[in-house]
Amino acid sequence: MITRRLFLGAAPLAVLSGCTTFGSSNDISSKPAIEPAPRVMPAAYGAVLDEPYPIPAVPNGIVPERFWRQQVVNPFPNEAPGTLIVDPNAFYLHLVEGRGNAMRYGIGVGRQGFSWAGDAVVQYRRKWPRWKAPDDMVARNPELTPYSVANGGMEPGPNNPLGARALYLFQNGKDTLYRIHGNPEANSIGKAVSSGCIRMLNQDIIDLHARVRDGSKVIVRPSVMPGGMV
Repeated sequence: MITRRLFLGAAPLAVLSGCTTFGSSNDISSKPAIEPAPRVMPAAYGAVLDEPYPIPAVPNGIVPERFWRQQVVNPFPNEAPGTLIVDPNAFYLHLVEGRGNAMRYGIGVGRQGFSWAGDAVVQYRRKWPRWKAPDDMVARNPELTPYSVANGGMEPGPNNPLGARALYLFQNGKDTLYRIHGNPEANSIGKAVSSGCIRMLNQDIIDLHARVRDGSKVIVRPSVMPGGMV
């Protein structure tokens, strides 16, 4: 359901330079190709130091700009304000707002064979939740046994796979075992790398958690893409 790799720090950015081909002494038009520098991450993605556990800043050049949190024109005008719509094919989560707007977040989604779709509700929300590996995950990965439901799961913290916040999705009164949650791996946003859950930057899940209410409708659209990186 959820990968357990630790948060990856910013790797040095590769500097790409074009080759300059010199012609005759009269040809001075050739110039090196310059790779544009990535935009600096907005202040909203800076370090968060007023939480029980510090959250590092999102490094520049890791999350493409199209996945940065922003208010957009609501693409789902038939849905009521407060509804969450997850589009795994575009790697977006929209929170429908009023006045024709929506808040859009970049997400990471589940690999092929682990993805889930359907209508659900946010049964409840948790700050700095414990992560409990489901029994089927433990069966596939016995090294997760210490974090099983029977053993009480993993303590909250910066390396916990659920991150700083989690929204628990229920369908027809039953736990789907899928969550919308934070995660310590910034490079997973915009990719299909987890085992079914909907992953967000910790800064974004904190923002979403504050906007959403228990009982909110969630629509997870079917995925039509193969697993892996876009």
